[in-house]
Amino acid sequence: MNFGRIGNADHADGIRIIHRALDEGINVIDTADVYSQGESEEVVGKALLDGRRDEVFLATKFHGQMGDNPHHRGNSRRWIIREVENSLRRLQTDHIDLYQVHRPDPTVDFDETLGALSDLVHQGKIRYIGTSTFSAAQIVEGQWTAERRGRERVVAEQPPYSILARGIERDVLPTAQRYGLGILPWSPLAGGWLSGSYLAGGSRRVERFPARYDAALPANAPKIEAVTKLAALADEAGLSLIHLAIGFVLAHPAVTSAIIGPRTLEHLESQLGAAKVVLSADVLDRIDEIVPPGVNLNPADAGYEPPSITDAALRRR
Repeated sequence: MNFGRIGNADHADGIRIIHRALDEGINVIDTADVYSQGESEEVVGKALLDGRRDEVFLATKFHGQMGDNPHHRGNSRRWIIREVENSLRRLQTDHIDLYQVHRPDPTVDFDETLGALSDLVHQGKIRYIGTSTFSAAQIVEGQWTAERRGRERVVAEQPPYSILARGIERDVLPTAQRYGLGILPWSPLAGGWLSGSYLAGGSRRVERFPARYDAALPANAPKIEAVTKLAALADEAGLSLIHLAIGFVLAHPAVTSAIIGPRTLEHLESQLGAAKVVLSADVLDRIDEIVPPGVNLNPADAGYEPPSITDAALRRR
């Protein structure tokens, strides 16, 4: 997400970061059309030239607003069929390994979405279908729709998950396990809160998402308290806070791969090696004491609120 003008605008630097990750054995790259309005996909595409594409399981997403045209967004067949071609062009590839629905779209029947994605699987333009930030009920609906309508089924979900945002432990993770879905959590460092330097230096995301990242807001006070305790626990365990945080996410048996989002080479270097971290039962129990299982310390970190909650008109019509 951090490649392009909203993060690191230096394409050459982004390519260096990706190549360093590949050289260290990282073999999954996840991006989205909406990240810097296609620029992130362009950086990834450049980085995978010269034979690198076959080394990588490449994932991207659709749904978000692209440009000013109000029709250039959403989960409709019309937009999916058009936007996949744009992503293929920007990524400079003939197929996408995992094409993900970036967010739910209550205005579109999921059968329409799944039908369009199934057609793309049959055409060889995508290999697998995934979702991101779907509820447990929506995951079940997707599996039911695929079975009853003869569609290709969703095989992966990408939810927000970190020590500070554990809400998906209640239903999303058990549901994914029941249906055999892969889980690729985003933001295991809680958007920088668990980077080890957030409280000292602040976050680049404060202006864009103050509800989640402004340390001055009362809703984020529990995070400050938890981060302080977690930093002490990491020191006691002989780990960096970053490795503790990523190790925690990877420790859950439902998790397939944790998505990191380095903006600089230094960020990447600090996160490399986390996949080898194995947290003891004692450390995991201590984490549970600091942030109880199934709890989001700030509800805004759930990553998605349906229009039925955010739009007052839908509650009063």
